[in-house]
Amino acid sequence: MRKRSDKMITVLAGGTGSVKIVRGLASQRSDVHVISNVGDNYWLYGLYICPDIDIIIYGLSDLLDQDKGWGLKKDTFGFLRQMEIFGEETWFRIGDRDTATHLTRTNMLKNGKSLSDITKWMCEKFAIETKIIPVSDHSIETRLITDKGEMHLQEYWVKYRGKDTVKGIEYMGSDKARPNPEALNSIHDASLVVIAPGNPLTSIGPMIQLKGVRKELIKNKRKVVAVSPIVGDKALSGPAGKYMEAAGLEVSAYGIAKLYADICSHIVIDTKDRMQTKKIEALGMHVHETSIKMTNKKSEDALASYLLNHIH
Repeated sequence: MRKRSDKMITVLAGGTGSVKIVRGLASQRSDVHVISNVGDNYWLYGLYICPDIDIIIYGLSDLLDQDKGWGLKKDTFGFLRQMEIFGEETWFRIGDRDTATHLTRTNMLKNGKSLSDITKWMCEKFAIETKIIPVSDHSIETRLITDKGEMHLQEYWVKYRGKDTVKGIEYMGSDKARPNPEALNSIHDASLVVIAPGNPLTSIGPMIQLKGVRKELIKNKRKVVAVSPIVGDKALSGPAGKYMEAAGLEVSAYGIAKLYADICSHIVIDTKDRMQTKKIEALGMHVHETSIKMTNKKSEDALASYLLNHIH
């Protein structure tokens, strides 16, 4: 039985690490708000693709392909095979049913709907109670500076499989993009704000780069908790370690704490990293130790329960 409280839980989310904690929290609370990263959004074949929004929608509606960690389960790829025949690049693997999501979203954008309105409508279509809020309705693009030149995050990670050396990261458009007022209200009104264990530089970074979002997090710092995406010196998934090294950050729970120290007062780290607790506490943060690996529903729910019961 899920509980409803006077104040909701707000999660800053992006990527595969985020959907797991969102799913865990949503299984126990019906008043979860998710502020979604838009820096991964990408135009392809004239379609507007929002990977971080879709992964949350698919994950909460139990349609996510768990093996891949993205897309719809049991999807087919006839559209892509046909695009290949036409000589188009097919490195970005969008399935047939997934394409329907992108096509519908693109048409709604062309008809003057905002990304927020479209996302709300899609949540209704997928029968999701959780409120999913794009961090901004304006364009923000995470771009990587590599030894082969500058490129969109999707090109770097999916097309070139993250092989090239990363020299820097930029959030194109973040200086002009306005935060979604609903996102700011969700931070202000929440009883707990969770920074999900997504990639700190490409999944969370574009959101906290927005001045209004950062300002709201700083104002509400006492109720903000980050879940580390690092155990030891390795990321739980994806290239977080590689990006942190490129940004000159220590790849550790301490490196995550240092990155988030100005916007949150709590951090949850893995019990294996308890030797870093005192060092993190010296940053002025409350440290909580538990198992943070989410490999199945039971571990997702366990970490969500820990957050709900131990962070005050």
